[in-house]
Amino acid sequence: MLISNSTVYGSDYLDHVENEIKDFLGPHKSILFFPFALFDRESYAAKARARFAKMGLTFQSVHQVSKPKRAIEKAEAIFIGGGNTFRLLKALQDLALLEPIRRRVREGAPYLGCSAGSNVAGPTIKTTKDMPIVQPRSFDSLGLVPFQISPHFQDPDPASTHMGETQEERILQFLEENETPVVGMREGAWLLCEKGAVTLKGETGARIFRRGQAPVEAKRGDNVVDLVGGPGAN
Repeated sequence: MLISNSTVYGSDYLDHVENEIKDFLGPHKSILFFPFALFDRESYAAKARARFAKMGLTFQSVHQVSKPKRAIEKAEAIFIGGGNTFRLLKALQDLALLEPIRRRVREGAPYLGCSAGSNVAGPTIKTTKDMPIVQPRSFDSLGLVPFQISPHFQDPDPASTHMGETQEERILQFLEENETPVVGMREGAWLLCEKGAVTLKGETGARIFRRGQAPVEAKRGDNVVDLVGGPGAN
C-alpha cells in the first residue's frame, strides 16, 4: 500500500487511510517501522507508535532493535514513513536493509509506505521532490513496483506567476533520460498493490507519464499497471 502523503489538510496523521490500512493488513497485528526519513527518529517513532496503537496494532521501530535484519525476517508487516527521501535511502543502504526488506515483502509481508516510503518502493528515487541533503551511494531503491512514484503530485497552475519548473516539467525531464514510467500521485491518493494489480485509491487521482506519450489521467479504481504498461507488482 503506497500512500502519497500521511496527512491531508483538515485531518491528523493517517486519518484519511486508517480504515484502508486496517483492511490491507488484515490479520497482521504487528508493524515494524522505519523512521529513517526524519532526523529525530525517537520522536517520529513515538508519533507513529501512538497512532498505530489507536488502530489496535503493536509496533516496533527498527532503529531501536539490536539486530535490524533479524527484525525484518520476523516482521509481520513493514511501514516506511515519509520525510526526506535521500536521508531515508542512505540509511537503508548504510545499514544494508534494502535486500532484507525486499525479500520479506516478496515472502508476503504487507508493505506500507507514505511519501518517501512510497518513493523508495519504485526502482529508484529519481522522481522525489526532496532536496538531496545527504548523498546515498546510488539512487536505486526497493523496486517493489516496476514504475517510478512521484508523491505529492501537484498539477500545473495556469494562473501562477511562479517561473520555476512545475512538477510535471521535472517528470518530463526525467523521461528524456529514462524509460521507466512515472505515477504522479496527488495528495489524498494511494496505490493498493495486490495479486499483480495496482489499483488507484482515494478521490484525488493521479497522472501517468510515459516516455514519448501525453500524460494520462488516472482515477479511482483504475489498474495502474494497465496504464503504465509492463508487468505487475512484484
